[in-house]
Amino acid sequence: MKLRKWLVAVTAAVLFFAAVPGSQAAPRWEQVGNRVVQSINEAVNIYNSGDSNGAKTAVNNAYYGIYEKDGLEPAIRSSVAAKDAALTEYQFSKLKKVMSEPNNGDQVRAEADKLNQMVMEDVKKLEDKGSAGGGWATFGPAFLILLREGIEAMLVLLAIIAYLRKSSNEKYLKTVYNYSLAAIVASFITAYLFSTLMNEEAGIGASRELIEGVTALIAVVVLFFTSAWLGAKSDKNAWKEYIESMIHTTMTTGHAKALGMAAFLAVYREGAEVILFYQALFNNSSGDTHLIWAGFGAGCVALAVLFFLMQRGILRIPLRPFFIFTSVLMYVLAVSFAGGGIAELQEAGVVGQTVIESSIIPTIDYLGIYPTVETLGAQGFMILLAVGMVYYRSRKNRNVDVSAQNS
Repeated sequence: MKLRKWLVAVTAAVLFFAAVPGSQAAPRWEQVGNRVVQSINEAVNIYNSGDSNGAKTAVNNAYYGIYEKDGLEPAIRSSVAAKDAALTEYQFSKLKKVMSEPNNGDQVRAEADKLNQMVMEDVKKLEDKGSAGGGWATFGPAFLILLREGIEAMLVLLAIIAYLRKSSNEKYLKTVYNYSLAAIVASFITAYLFSTLMNEEAGIGASRELIEGVTALIAVVVLFFTSAWLGAKSDKNAWKEYIESMIHTTMTTGHAKALGMAAFLAVYREGAEVILFYQALFNNSSGDTHLIWAGFGAGCVALAVLFFLMQRGILRIPLRPFFIFTSVLMYVLAVSFAGGGIAELQEAGVVGQTVIESSIIPTIDYLGIYPTVETLGAQGFMILLAVGMVYYRSRKNRNVDVSAQNS
């Protein structure tokens, strides 16, 4: 019953905030793209006047205040291709980089023209999809953005809830639900503040990316250590002790709060982004808002069905394999969040971007995989940590076995 009330509260709150579009008249994607191009050209003029910092600020305004705020970036990411959106974002950064050097007008113009071309090509793909699909073109983004962002948060919640039920610690479910509900409220407040304050202000837009990036990296730490803690239960010696001490007595309040924090970070990271995207989607609709609602409803139903099926399936797993499964799941999510968190910090301008110009490296949002040295390096570091932890644990168990045999 408590879970049902919680889900109802989540749905009602998201519906309310998604239903509050901005007060501006709704532009079409082509108009948004033209505004981006106009702003980029103005940035080039500012650079040519000798104001390099002003030019970079103008590029930031074009990215945060138009390309992202008006929903073009998430629409391209969900309806065209994630890699297209990622490459365009990298081109924004590349343009700012060449603007840092004085007397570089020809290269600045060339990079600006390349960026403008990429934006308008993506807009054309988006508009073509709209023409081919009619009004249903708004259904797809509304459905996919909720499904994409919701799955990550759902997997974290699923693993935590399943663990608590499997280990007879249902009394701590309330802690996880409360933390999740607090994350939803925090998402609404954050989305409202950014929606109210952003209005072409690059600094506010960058701050949003910074908050999302830092939140993701904090989640990485929580998920990694939670994964290690759960994985420790799968070791045969720890497993024997766990069974002998009765599983319902092993949970502590501290562990419950750690799991609650993992749920909070997972939900908060995705929540504000979803709300802001829906606001932009409503702003860019043209009388087909009912299909946005249809996409939202279909996304909710899909997530609910996935949650129900996966929860039923995961609870049927025998206890020891269950610990291994949930440990691996949380670790995979930690690796995904590591890549996504660094990518957010790159968009905020805090971390540099070294793009790998190769089609071999894909862009996979679900796994946080992006073609940059920094994002892949962070994920590689997480993999090395996991290998080291597994090696340490196996050696420790081997030494325990040897000691037991000698005694």
